[in-house]
Amino acid sequence: DVGWGRVCVFLKRLGKKGDSRSLSLAHCDLTATDLLDNVAAVPPQVEEMDISWNELIGGSLTALTSHLQHVGEVRTLRLCSCRLNSEDVVALGGIFSADSALFILIYSYNRTTSLCGSLRCLPSVGELDLSCNKLLAGGLSRLTFHLAHVTHLERLDLHLCCLMRDDLEALIQVLPSLTALTELDVSSNKEVGGVVHPLVSALPVTQMRRLPFNSCYLSNESWVTHTHTHTHTSLAVPYLRTVDISWCKVVGGHLALLLDALQPSVVSELHLCSYEFTTDDMQHLAAVCRRGCLSSLRALDLSYNSLVGDDGWCSLFAAGGLGSLEDVDVSLRPLTSAPCSACCRSAPSSASNAGAGSTGHAEVDS
Repeated sequence: DVGWGRVCVFLKRLGKKGDSRSLSLAHCDLTATDLLDNVAAVPPQVEEMDISWNELIGGSLTALTSHLQHVGEVRTLRLCSCRLNSEDVVALGGIFSADSALFILIYSYNRTTSLCGSLRCLPSVGELDLSCNKLLAGGLSRLTFHLAHVTHLERLDLHLCCLMRDDLEALIQVLPSLTALTELDVSSNKEVGGVVHPLVSALPVTQMRRLPFNSCYLSNESWVTHTHTHTHTSLAVPYLRTVDISWCKVVGGHLALLLDALQPSVVSELHLCSYEFTTDDMQHLAAVCRRGCLSSLRALDLSYNSLVGDDGWCSLFAAGGLGSLEDVDVSLRPLTSAPCSACCRSAPSSASNAGAGSTGHAEVDS
């Protein structure tokens, strides 16, 4: 095909390889003319298109609509940071029919909220990334109204969107309709800390696999729930594969509550950076490791936790039970150091338990 051959020559000039099923033009400083000339020649069997980080193409999707009608088999479309405007989004909605194959739509870093109505045209989307779109703040309800139509949605990313309390309440209202959801990322939104309990309650908790709350300003009231008989955490999502509550200092001292609410045996990543860990927390983590409950853990981040005493680190390093561990981070803050102590003598056995691929490290003074 002459047109596709021209595209391959263009890609080679950019240092990229042509692939009739995957077209990547990300970070290429494309102009609208470049995009029109090349996308028009894309073969109909292409399954993945990435034109992210080309800010000069904003406002040009309307001109491309007729040329993109033939790529109905696209399953992944990445449009990150393209400065798309409302006309672009309307054009995007017109490209795909109700029976479109599109499954992954990456739309982060675009300063527009106009995608909302186009979701009706994309019921097959299973992964929707709207992260780092700060203009969503105060207007998420316009999106959630249409989200209920995306019945196959499995992964929704809204991190770093400056979401307000009203936005989160609108999201909570629609969550029960998203019965296929397995991953929700609302991290780095400060107001999330005040709605953890209703948010978790609205989720299909037994099928959730990823629900990060890092940098969400959790409070004691939102994190810990007290009843007449016992105290438990609001994060009662038992089958999470990835757990991230980094930078939530209020959680320090309550690690036992967190691990009791999970099924540790299925956790593959545990991120507890700058968590205000106590020695008791570390000893409890060591006890869980010793029982083999974290045998599937592949990544462990305990960095920036300087309050832990030697007894805590010693108990963790000597515990074992981390045979799948590949990456462990126990580093301190920049320009911070700690004296070597008896706990370091236990580190080699812990490292050997982590396997040959371990990249664990710690910053200490000798």
